[in-house]
Amino acid sequence: MSDRPLQGKVALVTGAGRGLGRAFAETLAGLGCDIAVHGMRENGPAEYGEGTTLTETAAQIARQYNVRAISILGDLTVMDRVEHVVAAAESLGPLHILVHNAGGDIAAAGGKPDPNDAIMVKEEDVRAVLERNLLSTIFVCQIVARGMMARRAGRIVTISSIAAYGGRTNGAIYATSKAGAIHYTRCLAAQLRPFDVTANSIAPGDTRTGRFLNTRAVDPDRLKTEGTLERIALVDEVARAVALFAGPMGAFVTGQVLRVDGGTQLLPA
Repeated sequence: MSDRPLQGKVALVTGAGRGLGRAFAETLAGLGCDIAVHGMRENGPAEYGEGTTLTETAAQIARQYNVRAISILGDLTVMDRVEHVVAAAESLGPLHILVHNAGGDIAAAGGKPDPNDAIMVKEEDVRAVLERNLLSTIFVCQIVARGMMARRAGRIVTISSIAAYGGRTNGAIYATSKAGAIHYTRCLAAQLRPFDVTANSIAPGDTRTGRFLNTRAVDPDRLKTEGTLERIALVDEVARAVALFAGPMGAFVTGQVLRVDGGTQLLPA
């Protein structure tokens, strides 16, 4: 197998300015893929010390991996902005891969909107988290899937969370939105089967991104890098799952959710 099996392919990675999104973009670039790097804010990479600007992030990926890379700003909760982002990404060529990573709970005031329970949550925070996680997943996948169906080729990977599995006493709206994104991905996979387009989801557990490490106290024992699975994942350990779903080994895999959490969550899928 070539060490750059995605040479000539074009990928759009949303939420790619920092953290897992950047790791996904770099993984695909390392496989030879040209990358459209999407973000909400030009200075987003600097917010937790993982870069400077979205433009510079794209330039660094292009230099390091010898691929074409562009940066695109856009609000993915608004359909006409989604259409703009996808059209801009296609300036590199027809999209073969979508990794929809944009989301999280950062849109809610003060971070997680429901730190104590599933009941006392402000309406604006409920809407913000559902829009950024579930609505954006539906909008982006809709637009990208239409082009892939016409070309009868493509790979879609959504990023969900192990929070989607089982009940929880906090983060209920986030967990609900990620569960919805997983079910939507499976429905999408069923619809896209006749067109040779796959749709899968990656559900990470705790991962040592800049934001994770800068917004909470972390047990030092969980920062080990080997010798135990009772630790926080490295971003590269999660990003390798994108290589599986987007690369040659994922050609006949669709409608699946891969939990990348070291066995933290072992309930049946």
